[in-house]
Amino acid sequence: MIKPTDIVVTRWGARFLGRRFPCSIGKGGITDDKREGDRASPRGIHTMPALYYRADRIPALAGEKIKPGDLWCDAGDHPDYNHLVRAPFKASHEKMRRADRLYDLVIITDWNWPMATPGKGSAIFVHRWRKPRHPTEGCVAFRADHLRWIAERITPATRLVIR
Repeated sequence: MIKPTDIVVTRWGARFLGRRFPCSIGKGGITDDKREGDRASPRGIHTMPALYYRADRIPALAGEKIKPGDLWCDAGDHPDYNHLVRAPFKASHEKMRRADRLYDLVIITDWNWPMATPGKGSAIFVHRWRKPRHPTEGCVAFRADHLRWIAERITPATRLVIR
């Protein structure tokens, strides 16, 4: 059942707290059978257990600061698959502290987390979009000011519902 505090995402946009927002989803659309590298957003109801932000780029938020050397493991055969790790790290990973602004503010979802199943997909985040409606690798992305507005209003009860 959808709650008024849920962020409801479809391929046409998102709704949250009575507002509508344009957003981007994965290049592969929305799927019921998420796999690593399929570029799809996983259909379902997801909690958002953590928020990370670049304190050197945006004003403080209630969350964790992204530090130099923070990485996200996307190596399905590694024990830290789909978890935050620190450099140096030899297995496949994504940098959290990126040169572009996509991860200046990142809300982590519980997709395949904390107990990750190899190959079921990693790093399904809510983050800033590259440009309007430009598809992601599976994440949900918003315009920077919309993402900030959302991040300032989510609570531990807020869920990401991808329909």
